[in-house]
Amino acid sequence: MTEARKPIVQIEKLWSTFRAAGQTSVIHQDLDLTIARGELLSIVGGSGGGKTVLLRQMLGLETPTRGSVMVQGRPADELGRAGAASRVGMLFQHGALFSSFTVLENIAFPLRELGTLPASLVRDVAMVKLQMVGLEARHAHKMPADLSGGMVKRVALARALVMDPPLLLLDEPTAGLDPDSADGFCTLLQSLHRELDLTVVMVTHDLDTIFELSTRVAVVADKHVVINAPPGEVVAFDHPFVQDFFRGGRGHRAMALLQPTPDAV
Repeated sequence: MTEARKPIVQIEKLWSTFRAAGQTSVIHQDLDLTIARGELLSIVGGSGGGKTVLLRQMLGLETPTRGSVMVQGRPADELGRAGAASRVGMLFQHGALFSSFTVLENIAFPLRELGTLPASLVRDVAMVKLQMVGLEARHAHKMPADLSGGMVKRVALARALVMDPPLLLLDEPTAGLDPDSADGFCTLLQSLHRELDLTVVMVTHDLDTIFELSTRVAVVADKHVVINAPPGEVVAFDHPFVQDFFRGGRGHRAMALLQPTPDAV
C-alpha cells in the first residue's frame, strides 16, 4: 500500500477504562475506527460516550487501556511524547488561548516552543496563519479578552495550523457561536480542508455542522463505533441512538437527506 493510500488514523480493539470512587467504568470496548487521508469525519455519540477521549488518544495525550491508536503509522502516544503538534493540530472546544499572550503570540507559541526558526520568521509564519483564518493584521496585538467568540475560534484554529499538520482535530468547533458565526466558521473549515489537503476529525453534536462539513460520520454507541459511513447512510441506519440523534426532534435536516431531489423523482 502506498503512503498516500494508508489510513492516517487506525484504531483497533480499543479499550478505555477509568477508575473513580473504587469503581471501574468501561468507556470503549473493542472499538475499531479507520480514518482515510483527506476525509472530514465527524464523531458523534451520547454524553459520556468517550468522544473527546478518542480525540485526546489520537493526539497522544491519553493512552488506551488496551488496543492501539496509530497516527500516520506510529503509535499516537509516541507522538505525544515527541510533541504531537508537528503532526496533529488540535482545536479545543473553548479555544484554550493563553490569556496573557496576544493573538500573534498565541498563534506563534508552537513554533517558538520548537525553537528551530528565527524570531522574525516565526512572526511572519504566524501572521500568514492569522490571515489564512480570515482575520486582519490589525487583530494581531489584541488580547484574547478583547475577541468575540468567533474570533477566539479562528485564532485557536490558526494556532492549530501553524505547524502545517496533515491531521486536524476539532472538539465542538461551532459550540457557543451564533448562527452567522457558525456558518462562517464552517465555510472557513471547508475551504481549508480543500486547499490544504487536510484530514479533519471533529467531535460535534450540531446537526447543521455535521451535514455541512462531513464526508463521513462515525457513531459511537454501546462503547464502540456502530457505523462509519457517509451522512445519508448513517441517517438511515437502524440503531436506537442513531434514530434518536438524527431523526428525533432536532433531526429535520437529517430527514431531508432521505428525500429524493426533484430531479430524481
